[in-house]
Amino acid sequence: MDYVRKSADRGRANFGWLDSKHSFSFGDYYDPLHMGVSALRVINDDRLAASAGFDTHGHQDMEIVTYVTAGALEHKDTLGNEFIVEAGEVQRMTAGTGIMHSEYNRSKHEPVKFFQIWVQPNERGLTPGYQQARIEQTDSLTPLVTTTGEAGSLSIHQAASLSRLRLPANGQQVLRTNRTGYLHIVSGKAEVDGNLFFAGDAISSTEAQMKVIASETFEALWFDLP
Repeated sequence: MDYVRKSADRGRANFGWLDSKHSFSFGDYYDPLHMGVSALRVINDDRLAASAGFDTHGHQDMEIVTYVTAGALEHKDTLGNEFIVEAGEVQRMTAGTGIMHSEYNRSKHEPVKFFQIWVQPNERGLTPGYQQARIEQTDSLTPLVTTTGEAGSLSIHQAASLSRLRLPANGQQVLRTNRTGYLHIVSGKAEVDGNLFFAGDAISSTEAQMKVIASETFEALWFDLP
């Protein structure tokens, strides 16, 4: 393991309507030791209160991936997209030369929970774009976002991939990469290379493999990065 990020050590912004936990420096939270890993720049674990949301704001030169874990998020942007991103769905927005969008919790009663992930693109000044899909779990490790959009995944302008790892209790998975691997635990707990980790924890390694043994029903996001 080259890098361990414990859940309790993450930055946090709690405004009541938004409770956001930052794995890396973001907004008013700055820590020079946690600026990102490889091309991965942001993992925000967000909880939006009922009917709350982000008013129209802009982004540029970033690949922004949203993965909703509970509830539904209403999205509108200057490309004319108006979509509802529901639990289990993934969205990719290429900010490129510039895009304005808003995000709101569609429910008047329940919070929406989602991860917002920023990946630095391999080229600046790209044409803004948008993709969204519900990607069913086909194996313990299922691609959500890849460079080429293989196996029904969304595409991204970077030599990187994001997969969803789901394991039952006592299930095992060996994660392999010859580049930089980053594992962020969404729910449950597991042993990773003999060390116990919990929801919100993350581990990065440039070693050839990482062995995961789930202690209970387990979900994580696995990044294969340049």
